[in-house]
Amino acid sequence: MEDKTKIRLTSAEMSSMWTQYINDTISICVLSYFRNYIDDNKIKEIVEYATGSSQKNISLLKEIFDREDFPCPVGFTKKDVNIHAPRIFSDTFVMMYLRHMSILGMAANSAAIGLGTRPDVIAFHKSVLKSAVGLQDLTRELMLEQGTYIRPPFISAPDKVEFVDKQKFLSGIKSRRRVLTSVEITHLFLNIQTNQIGKALIMGFMQVAQDKEVKEYLQRGKKIAQKHVDLFSDILKKNDIPAPMLWDAAVTDSTTQVFSDKLILFHISAMIAAGIGNYGVAMAASPRKDIGLIYASLIPEIALYAEDGANIMIKNSWLEQPPMADDRDQLSGLK
Repeated sequence: MEDKTKIRLTSAEMSSMWTQYINDTISICVLSYFRNYIDDNKIKEIVEYATGSSQKNISLLKEIFDREDFPCPVGFTKKDVNIHAPRIFSDTFVMMYLRHMSILGMAANSAAIGLGTRPDVIAFHKSVLKSAVGLQDLTRELMLEQGTYIRPPFISAPDKVEFVDKQKFLSGIKSRRRVLTSVEITHLFLNIQTNQIGKALIMGFMQVAQDKEVKEYLQRGKKIAQKHVDLFSDILKKNDIPAPMLWDAAVTDSTTQVFSDKLILFHISAMIAAGIGNYGVAMAASPRKDIGLIYASLIPEIALYAEDGANIMIKNSWLEQPPMADDRDQLSGLK
C-alpha cells in the first residue's frame, strides 16, 4: 500500500503548519511570562497545560519539517521575552486571554483539517484541536467557578416557529429597524469581547514597548478598539441588550520591558487578522442592512491598520516570510 505521507505537502498544509509553528512560539514566550508570576495554582495549572500543548506542537511540527526538508521557521525565542519582568496583566485577564486563544485555535485547526489531505498533517491538526478544546473547557470551568465568566446575553425563547414575510426584516432604515436576531446579538457580543481583550493587551504592550513608532502604532490601535467597542455596544444597548464589561483594570502600571517589539507587533497583527475574519462572518450573518454596513465600513480601517503594522515590521526586518509560490518569470530569467 502506498505511504501517503510521501505525498508532497500542499500549499494549504504548508500554510497551516507554518502559521501554527509561529503562533506556538509566541504562545510559549507569553505563557512562560504568565507562569512566572501567577499565584493562583488552578490558573497556573491551566497555563502549564497550554504551555505543554504548544511545546508538543512544536516538537511534532519539527518532525514533519525534518522529513520534508522544509526549513523550520525562526518564530520567537527566549530572546523575545523577559519572564522575570513585573506583572502587567491580572489573573482574570490571563484567563480571558487563554480562552480567546483557544477559540482562535479551534477555528484555525478545524479549517486546517477540512483542507488537509495527508494523514500525518490531519492527525497533527486533530491533536492541536483536541488541546484547544481542552483549554476552552478548563478556562470556562474555572471562570464559572470563580465568577469571572461573562455569559452572552439572555433573550426570551420563541413561542412558535415563524417565517419572514416582510422585506423590513432586511431593512436598516432608522424608522423601520427590527429588533436584533440571536445570531446578530452573538456576533456583536463576540466582537465586543475580542476588541476589549485586544485593547487591554495593547495597553499592556504599549507600556512596555521600546520603540516610539511602535508605541504610537499601539496607541492608534487602542483608539480603534475602543471605537469598535462603543459602536457594537451602542447597537446592543439601543435594543435593551446588555453589553459586556470593560477590561481596562486588567492592566497594571508596570513599564518594565517584557516582550520584544517584534513579538508585540506580530501578536497584534495576528489578532487583527482574526478580527477581520470575525467581522466578515458577522457581516454575512447579519441580515439587517445597517449592521452589515457597519462591519463593512470597519474592515478597511483595521486592514489599513494591519498594513501599517506590517510596514513597521518590514522596515525593522521583523517580518518572517511565509512559504511562497515559485516565481516562474524569475526562474525563466525574465526578471
